Amino acid sequence: MKLPLAAATAAVLLAGCAAFNTIVSDVSSFGDWPAGRAPGTYAFERLPSQQAHAQEAARVEEAARRAVEKAGFKPAPAGQEPDVVVQVGARASRTVLSPWDDPLWWRGGFGAFRRGPWVGPTWGWTIRYAPERYEREVGLLLRDRASGKPLYEARAANEGNFAAEGAVLAAMFEAALSDFPRADDKPHPVRVTLAP
Repeated sequence: MKLPLAAATAAVLLAGCAAFNTIVSDVSSFGDWPAGRAPGTYAFERLPSQQAHAQEAARVEEAARRAVEKAGFKPAPAGQEPDVVVQVGARASRTVLSPWDDPLWWRGGFGAFRRGPWVGPTWGWTIRYAPERYEREVGLLLRDRASGKPLYEARAANEGNFAAEGAVLAAMFEAALSDFPRADDKPHPVRVTLAP
């Protein structure tokens, strides 16, 4: 009887640990990738605004690289034109939540009941942690290099209590391309485990 309970407890703990290195993003994709067309070679293309911030653009491209190659694309050899050009972008906004943002900010500490010599409501203040919230979004566009025609566009968005570091961005790009070459414009959750 104790063995099944121990196994169930271990499974719950492992699932809890896995949740800490898993990113869930809402993904939407658009376009009509030509039937029978293989992914081929790629190269990143930067907008003028991205060229002005080359270091940041390189960081976002590096985060997207693994996802693009996992979708079947190969980097174009130096000096050769790629089959597709890839434009990528990422944004993150930070919000610090205040206890006064919630009309019931006193919940959990003000007017709580306690057991002890005095039974009944107690009045006091509780310090509450005001966490930071990050809203993150990544997007990429695949265009045919010869014609310039957009072939496939994908976006992934999520929010959480940590900034958009390289591993998080990489997981989000992987989620964005998870449906490739099929397009699904209805936002749907995609779960990706962070790379070690």
